[in-house]
Amino acid sequence: MIGTLYSFRRCPYAMRARLVLLASGSTFEIREVVLRAKPAELVAVSPKATVPVLILADGRVIDESLDIMRWALGQNDPEDWLAGDDAALIETFDGRFKHHLDLYKYADRHVGDAGEHRAAGLDMLYGLEARLAASPELCGPRRSLADMAIMPFVRQFAAVDSVGFNAESLPRLHGWLARHLESALFARAMVRLGPWSPGAPPVVWPE
Repeated sequence: MIGTLYSFRRCPYAMRARLVLLASGSTFEIREVVLRAKPAELVAVSPKATVPVLILADGRVIDESLDIMRWALGQNDPEDWLAGDDAALIETFDGRFKHHLDLYKYADRHVGDAGEHRAAGLDMLYGLEARLAASPELCGPRRSLADMAIMPFVRQFAAVDSVGFNAESLPRLHGWLARHLESALFARAMVRLGPWSPGAPPVVWPE
């Protein structure tokens, strides 16, 4: 077993770590966190207290989702996902797209025009649509690291206004998103777990 993952099912950062750990064939203990009541054990190992956090068997702590993804694939990469590690594309969606997504999704928490942020996010999604004209996945014919890193944020954007999103002229992106959301891997990663507490029996993935 490689170690212990603190996670939260709906968090896109934790989601992509779960996807890659499962795809890499890693065996790990998973601890589902309630974000409004973070366990002291999580805060002790990672003071920023956000998920995901992976504590390796040797005690090392990895608390950035992309670092977890790249570490896991560095141990075992059965589908050659690292061949699709487009760092620039991933950084763009982790940065600029996530900025607009947050201001669109959580408009009630911010001053500004949510419609402007929706439009800016859509402009970037149309860029993905154009990219998908060349191949069914973002970096070629098969799913890779870039798809797993970006898909949870596209999913989150689509869910804000699913009717409006589905009405956009994004047939390739719609198909790409649906394919990943309907995959066996996504179903495994999104299994609902009860919140972890000290002393609870460990939940080990894969079961």
